Amino acid sequence: MSARHFDAHEALWPRYGLTVTDGDRSALDVRRLFGRAAPVVLEIGFGMGDATAEMAAADPERDFLAVEVHTPGIGNLLALVGELGLTNVRVARGDAMQLVHRIAAGALDAVHVFFPDPWPKARHHKRRLIQPGNVAVLRDRLRVGGVLHCATDWPDYAVAMAETLDGDPGLRRLPDGAHGRPETKFERRGTAAGRPISDLRYERT
Repeated sequence: MSARHFDAHEALWPRYGLTVTDGDRSALDVRRLFGRAAPVVLEIGFGMGDATAEMAAADPERDFLAVEVHTPGIGNLLALVGELGLTNVRVARGDAMQLVHRIAAGALDAVHVFFPDPWPKARHHKRRLIQPGNVAVLRDRLRVGGVLHCATDWPDYAVAMAETLDGDPGLRRLPDGAHGRPETKFERRGTAAGRPISDLRYERT
């Protein structure tokens, strides 16, 4: 980590950080985590956290639980939390699905999966996050009317995502239109490489 990231981590992790421990299935009370009753958005794989911080700053009435394994990204998001004075962000380090399993059914207002690792080689497709078993768990954690929003710049992953999400009996695809999220670093890379951006938004029925 850079000095900025390190200092932010040292100062803010005790207040805003959460370590996801392998094998821990204890219930996670998201209201207690944030100290208030407010809609909660789960951000899976936030990268460097710029988009997460921007969304949290623009939407103070919702809480953002952001999970990542990338240490510099965690440091950067914590630095942004401090610099912007955000109180509605919590930063989790570890496996996203282990964290999801600790959250109660219907506890989330939205789940964001923006530009996850596409695992482009066919033999690695089983490692992709958006697959039926994971989607069923994510959907279960959403309230009725809650939104699962996925985005990718890999066309074949977009097709696979759509097939998986369309096949879930508890999700309904929302019309294409304004996606309401900031542009991410990974999105800019994909656009620069000539890859189309796909946003897939589904509502829990």
